Amino acid sequence: MSQAASPRGTFQQIADALKAQIDDDQDMAVLPPVSQLTSKYDVSRGVVLRAFQVLRRSGDAEPVPGGRWRVIRSGDAVDRRSLEERIAAVIEDEGLTVGAAFPSASVLAEQFGVSRPTVTKALDKLEAAGVLASGGQGRVRTVRAVPIREERS
Repeated sequence: MSQAASPRGTFQQIADALKAQIDDDQDMAVLPPVSQLTSKYDVSRGVVLRAFQVLRRSGDAEPVPGGRWRVIRSGDAVDRRSLEERIAAVIEDEGLTVGAAFPSASVLAEQFGVSRPTVTKALDKLEAAGVLASGGQGRVRTVRAVPIREERS
């Protein structure tokens, strides 16, 4: 879209195009990056973000950590726990015990589909909570305590 085009409604046109793309490609799991869409449509970042908000209100997409947007499909089970909680669940899911080596930030970033710095922040929170022990730079983190799951009524 050229600069001569009216900005009014441009975000809606982008949202409609993305919605059509979501409907056509059933394997599409994430929306294209904002930078790619700003270049493709020759619009500002704010216009693309408004288009994403349209998709959010219609229930077609939602933001995820790291500035990305995930496509929502009916019937999809989405884990809405924080990244910190999902990483802590790795201890139980993999049967790790106190003193066991914990997966690296790179492995967890790949597993959860987020950036390594985002995982590192979550790991730092788990260290502060006493769940993990820091191994220091270049050393492996270990499990310090197994998190207790709270029973919900």
